Amino acid sequence: QSTVCEKIMELLGQNEVERRQRKVLILSQDSFYKVLTAEQQAKALKGQYNFDHPDAFDNDLMHSTLKNIVEGKTVEVPTYDFVTHSRLAETTVVYPADVVLFEGILVFYNQDIRDMFHLRLFVDTDSDVRLSRRVLRDMKRGRDLEQILTQYTTFVKPAFEEFCLPTKKYADVIIPRGVDNMVAINLIVQHIQDILNGDICKWQRGAMNGHGRTYKRPFPEQAESTSVLAAGKRSHLESSSRPH
Repeated sequence: QSTVCEKIMELLGQNEVERRQRKVLILSQDSFYKVLTAEQQAKALKGQYNFDHPDAFDNDLMHSTLKNIVEGKTVEVPTYDFVTHSRLAETTVVYPADVVLFEGILVFYNQDIRDMFHLRLFVDTDSDVRLSRRVLRDMKRGRDLEQILTQYTTFVKPAFEEFCLPTKKYADVIIPRGVDNMVAINLIVQHIQDILNGDICKWQRGAMNGHGRTYKRPFPEQAESTSVLAAGKRSHLESSSRPH
């Protein structure tokens, strides 16, 4: 799903825009992994910790952060180090935007978070493609092939089947073949452009309705493995079938 989000940003021309001025931004569920205990971190370094279980995420922090984004606030998002499996002291400042693409393997699992999305997309990618991408990614993080494959068969694949795949039913739009499905991606890009150009979900930064609340507008039904979230602005949020 991260690849799909990046392609959407590229086609919208948002990568060339200074971060503070972007109308569309990407936020990852991976930023909200819990702080591990010493024992859990030792297991993680050996590839024996399940990062694909719903309990691996700090859902309270995730929910409060998304709620602040919906309310048009500037937020600080945790920075996670995937090499040491730890949350760093520094954070990433996320400025208000009209559309937020929130991507992750389990963003539809928690109902309170799932219900915040205005558009839910499920990126349905072949299991062999997911595994090959995981191997390449984790090897870049300094992990050996045997550990990667063991973690995949022990945690990733079973967790995908138990927790991620069942959330597909909550999607408004399903995108087969992921980033290779340019027809679907172009349709989503056009929809986001309609939102931005037509003031469907635009909001005045910092402007309220006089009673401390932002206006919310109706959003057309769509399907996804990515989600769209909005507040006084609209934001997009996503979930996908890729492994951790």
